[in-house]
Amino acid sequence: MFGWLFGAGGNVKTFNPGELRDLLRENTHVLVDVREDNEWAGGRIPGAIHAPLSRFDQAAAKLPKDKPIIFYCASGMRSKNALRRAEKMGLNAEGHLGGGISHWARYDYPVVR
Repeated sequence: MFGWLFGAGGNVKTFNPGELRDLLRENTHVLVDVREDNEWAGGRIPGAIHAPLSRFDQAAAKLPKDKPIIFYCASGMRSKNALRRAEKMGLNAEGHLGGGISHWARYDYPVVR
């Protein structure tokens, strides 16, 4: 079961890797990687959109608006930051991947390079 993070806009979800994998299979959410360029180049979750936190305001304007957004980073800290920023911008920010791509990789879920 997912956890909760209390953000600026209320309750948002902290997804575990299995929950995120299931949502990606269903194609019901947008996955956004907020890591920097060098991290993105080193490997990412398939289907993710790249919106580095250092350039988030610019990148956020181009994010799809038709599905809820889930953010991730390396360990979960930057994705929480992106989530709060996205809420303030009025985006449909639903949650983030707890533990980031590091947690995802521990489950041997796919990473593309």
